[in-house]
Amino acid sequence: MTSTTESRSVLAGMAIALLAFAAFSLHDALIKSIQQLPVFQIAFFVVLFSFVPFSVMLAVDKRERSLRPQNPGLVSLRCLFGLGSMLCGFYAFTNLQLSEAYSLIFSAPIIITLLAIPILGEKIHLIRWIAIILGMVGVIIVLRPGNADLSLGHLAGVAAAFSIACASIVTRKIGASEHSTTLVLYPMLTNVIICGIATLFVYQPVAGQTLLKLSAVGILSAVGQMLMVTAYRSTEAQFIAPMQYSQMLWALLYSTLVFNETVDGIVLAGSAIIVLSGLLFIWRELTASIIKPVLRTRNLRMPSGPQANPVESDRGGSGDDIGNDAGVKLD
Repeated sequence: MTSTTESRSVLAGMAIALLAFAAFSLHDALIKSIQQLPVFQIAFFVVLFSFVPFSVMLAVDKRERSLRPQNPGLVSLRCLFGLGSMLCGFYAFTNLQLSEAYSLIFSAPIIITLLAIPILGEKIHLIRWIAIILGMVGVIIVLRPGNADLSLGHLAGVAAAFSIACASIVTRKIGASEHSTTLVLYPMLTNVIICGIATLFVYQPVAGQTLLKLSAVGILSAVGQMLMVTAYRSTEAQFIAPMQYSQMLWALLYSTLVFNETVDGIVLAGSAIIVLSGLLFIWRELTASIIKPVLRTRNLRMPSGPQANPVESDRGGSGDDIGNDAGVKLD
């Protein structure tokens, strides 16, 4: 009976995660469709609209909590990396095919693992070196240096992956001492303030239809995050993390049916290798029973969870099985 219940819980968690990543993919497709506005302005409105459901969640939750960061310097650094990942990610989405943008952003686990060597002192064994090499080969195939024109969009995709990786490393160092709400609130405030100031200098009039899209993106961001939290509460992170690669299928669907783009076979090949690399990372983490590698079946949409282990989780215990970051992501 217990086994059946656990199986149902796993399937439910995976299904909810698939819904979350479907919401994130629609979020990214809407961002891509808003190409007439500066990226600072897009980011400002998206985060501003995200504040609405976030504020409602805070109002409903009556638990007392301190919003003062325990590590203000590192929290500030994480906020800046979060801002960089969002701006660069949005720019990549608006200037590249979704499959290309995802391929470059999904290279973040490679960078996280490499940064973990000097910063966190982690040792990288054979399987993860193979995953790193595979991922780098996939990125090179997607970029095709010398055979295709590299644009600022490609550079932005790589920069987004690097920013996500740096934010993840910082989160690993502070996640055990910071409340999950702090990890969400301060990146959002940073995004609103900095992007709001930048928007004053680049502001373009917003049509009603575009404003609806921006509000939808903000709502989808919050919905995706809530679904991810529910998924992590339903089952273990190891069953959730692989679901993020379903976004590649959504990317192909949107590219073909919505944006009338012909997806390059070489990009598809490189994307497949990058996805294989990511799955290899996840498999290695599941078999690393002695040490806890920095990735911890990382979900790139929620870099503070599930491995960050915030000091107070959303259900009062250890936060190790819950993802709850709305700040360092591309939403």
